[in-house]
Amino acid sequence: MCAIPVRTQIPRDVFYEDVEIGARYRTPARTISASDIAAFCAVTGDHHPLHTDAAYARSQGFADVIVHGLFCLSIMEGLKTASGLYEHTSVASLGWDAVKFRAPVVAEDAVHVEFAFTAKRLTSRGDRGIVTEEVLLLDQTGRVVVSATHAALVIMRPNANQD
Repeated sequence: MCAIPVRTQIPRDVFYEDVEIGARYRTPARTISASDIAAFCAVTGDHHPLHTDAAYARSQGFADVIVHGLFCLSIMEGLKTASGLYEHTSVASLGWDAVKFRAPVVAEDAVHVEFAFTAKRLTSRGDRGIVTEEVLLLDQTGRVVVSATHAALVIMRPNANQD
């Protein structure tokens, strides 16, 4: 995703036919707090000491308790959703593929998402399409901490001409 400039103005309510393959976008950052990590532990029941015990996390080579990988993936979706990208045009998330947890995220890290549209195709219904995105979560230093591919089912404009 390095060759094309990153746009910080993310379009709202993108319909299938609005998707521009290769377009890259960046969301605003979100700082993850220790209480966010604790809340995720409570919601999921995942109280592994890497997420709850700073001394244990340090003994395993981390700077502090680390954010759950699945929490990072959820934040990726949340930051995209907060942008309004598909607010009224998304039918469903079809899945996340090739998810890689590349580096640890700790409390007080500020993360943001960069994503690019990589493919799109119409469904057999003809009134919606599948959009594929390459999605990266980066920390405040610009380091990629999570990478993934996401597929979304997106509607077409009503009465749109189909190519």
